[in-house]
Amino acid sequence: MSSAAFLEAVESRRSVYAISPESPISDEKIQEIVAFAVKHAPSSFNVQSGRVVLLLGNDHKKLWDITEDVLKPVVPAEQFPATQQKVQGFRNGYGSVLFFEDENDVQELANKFTLYKDRFPTWSEHSNAIIQFVVWTALEKEGLGATLQHYNPLITARVLSEWNLPSSWQLIAQMPFGKPIAPAGEKSFKPVEERFKVFKS
Repeated sequence: MSSAAFLEAVESRRSVYAISPESPISDEKIQEIVAFAVKHAPSSFNVQSGRVVLLLGNDHKKLWDITEDVLKPVVPAEQFPATQQKVQGFRNGYGSVLFFEDENDVQELANKFTLYKDRFPTWSEHSNAIIQFVVWTALEKEGLGATLQHYNPLITARVLSEWNLPSSWQLIAQMPFGKPIAPAGEKSFKPVEERFKVFKS
């Protein structure tokens, strides 16, 4: 297999906000995709500190109920209807993927390799981003639309409590997904020549 199919998948992955509570694939297939990403995504020193939670059904809706509840007292009243509408769009989806980093794993690595201790938190987020990208791209190829959201740290404590997750799990991002009901918007690109250079002696 050449790189063409992979690069086509990378190109087709987009932020899709208009989603419905349907899925063209089974829950088992979704679980398989997420588990594959968790297992095979690389990490610095092979620390494997990424943690992922898949929420389906009422648990998915509960996440966005929590998000709306947490945001209401902190968002200015005149802006809250727009925020509420945005959150409702995520709630309308089929499910959500929550991405975490286990701080215990990261700290253990920092203690073991003190020369790099200040870099491990950053590197762990790099590896988490790879998990996110693999899940996002694979879901898109199966006919699902998704976006990446960041309501952490505001909702982190509530999320950990609601699903009885370890306190060492740091919430990194949330990915609501569902069957697309409208295409992604137009995407513009800065000139690649300004962002990519080659040197060859």
